[in-house]
This record gives sequence, C-alpha cells and structure tokens, in this order.
Amino acid sequence: MDIIPAIDLIDGKCVRLTQGDYSSKKEYHSDPLEVAKSFEEKGVRRLHLVDLDGAKAKKVINLSVLQRIVAHTKLIIDFGGGVRSDEDLEKVFDAGAMQVTCGSVAVKNPDLAEKWIHKYGAERLILGADVKNEMIAVSGWEENTNVEIIPFLHRYLEMGFRRVICTDISKDGLLQGPSTELYKKLILSFPELQLIASGGVTTIDDVRKMKEIGAFGAIIGKAIYEGTLDLEEILALD
Repeated sequence: MDIIPAIDLIDGKCVRLTQGDYSSKKEYHSDPLEVAKSFEEKGVRRLHLVDLDGAKAKKVINLSVLQRIVAHTKLIIDFGGGVRSDEDLEKVFDAGAMQVTCGSVAVKNPDLAEKWIHKYGAERLILGADVKNEMIAVSGWEENTNVEIIPFLHRYLEMGFRRVICTDISKDGLLQGPSTELYKKLILSFPELQLIASGGVTTIDDVRKMKEIGAFGAIIGKAIYEGTLDLEEILALD
C-alpha cells in the first residue's frame, strides 16, 4: 500500500483545513518545497499536492509550487485543485505532475472527464470522490451535490478510471480515524477499484486497517504535521 503525504496550498504555503473549512486554515510551513524534500529524505515516493486556491477559484493558481517541487525532488506527484479545462490540465502535466486528480470536472462536466481518460489513460488520471454522508461534494468541498458515491464510481469505472481518491469530508482534519466501513463497502462493491483512502488517518493502527481492507494507498496530512504519525515508522510497515 502506498503511503502518500499531502501538501495543501493556500497563497503558496503549506496549510491544512478541518473538514474543508477555509476559515479553519492552519499554516504549517511557508515553503512547501522544504516540506516535500523532508518527505523524500524519509523515503516517501509519492506526494499528493492540492491547490486549495485553485479549487476555490476553479482554475489552477499554485502552478509555480508544483514546478519547484518537480525541479528539486524525484517525487511522483499527483496534483489536484482547479483543473477544469484542457488548458489547465496540459499546464499541470507540462509542469511535471505525473497524475492529475479529476474531482469537480467529473461531476460538473463528465464529457470532458471522459475525453481526458481516453486521451491520457488510466495511469495519468485519478478520480476524485470527496463525500459527505456518501454524497459527492465539489469546488474545494464548498458545494454539495445530490450525486451518490456508488453510482458515481460505477459510471467512471465503466469509463476506464481505476484509481480513486476517496475523502470523507466529515473525517478530514479531525484526527479521529478514517471511514473504514465506507472504504470496505466501496472495495467490496468494486473489486477492480484502486482506492486511495483520504481523511482521518491518524495512528499506525489506522494505517494497518487500511492495508487490511485492501486499500491501494492512504493519503496522510494533518497526522504527519501534528506528529501523531511517524512517516519512517509507517513506511517500514510490512
């Protein structure tokens, strides 16, 4: 299972929110590159980079941060936040992201998402499924929808998507554990799904649970910054 630290960006700085609430912003470091380098030094291979400004503005804002991290590390980066157009997607790929997460586009513009998966393939695109009470939320979680998670995943797996980042917004940033039952349900419903669990992973036992249920990966943010999880320890798990 991949352990994937997250760096969330506002004004080019490394921050975390609680349950997607922008007013709850807590800044952890003024230079995301230094954070990324520290992750790499501990043995991390992958990084989840989120442009929170972009998610809110509906266009990519923090492209220069991506470029700097690509230039100065060997991390495999998936980028999300604000990618709503062909132009933005190409900019992000050109800047060096190996994968891009499609969240709001998948809900708002499924034809464009289908075009992208056919053009770039399942290895370059990750489906973003941010949920609250098993309903999809978009635009940096500021907008709820009436789209249910199960039919949403069914549609996009049929389209060719395989890897999905699923974040339970109600768990995110609270350090109270992940939505294990939801993730088990999704993995059992879709055996072909490569599910990356996000939100609430707080302890080494949480990481073990994600491995046990068959998660493809786990994105970890606040627990690393607050020191409740030791990266080197969880990377060393069998």
